[in-house]
Amino acid sequence: MWTRCRQTMAVLPILTQESPILRQKAKRVPRVDSSIRKLIDDMVDTMVAAPGVGLAAPQVGVGLRVVVIKTDTNLHTLINPEMVKWEGEQIGLEGCLSIPGYVGEVKRYMQVVARGLNRHGKSVKIKGDALLARAIQHEIDHIDGILFTDRLTSLETLRKVEPQDQEKEAELVGA
Repeated sequence: MWTRCRQTMAVLPILTQESPILRQKAKRVPRVDSSIRKLIDDMVDTMVAAPGVGLAAPQVGVGLRVVVIKTDTNLHTLINPEMVKWEGEQIGLEGCLSIPGYVGEVKRYMQVVARGLNRHGKSVKIKGDALLARAIQHEIDHIDGILFTDRLTSLETLRKVEPQDQEKEAELVGA
């Protein structure tokens, strides 16, 4: 099971699609230090509280290439992530914490491998398929200034989700 041993919890405000930072390409993190680790911890707290599957730093107003993803009990942190391998295809519903109350159909790769740095500045690779692959692609899009609505299979697939159904939908969608 995934647990945290920190004393303080910081839930940051999540910016919505009107915020210009969400359309900008985030800057590379030059070095991983305590401020980046605090950002990661705060992003995880924010993502879990939302609740969401993933979160990118621009969604909390920080223009850096940092993402966190949590599927089941596995927490993944990627700093300066990039996809290095991809294959297959999946079409499924996605939502976004920055576009609350909406989901839409998006085509993504079925399996991906992404590399980046972990919270300690060490090089890591993450292999993902299905939901994890979708979340990795969704979060990398965020740090490139792309929202899931830019990738809809068609505008007609975008639909409003009632608040009582959102948590149920969250299991099927990206972050």
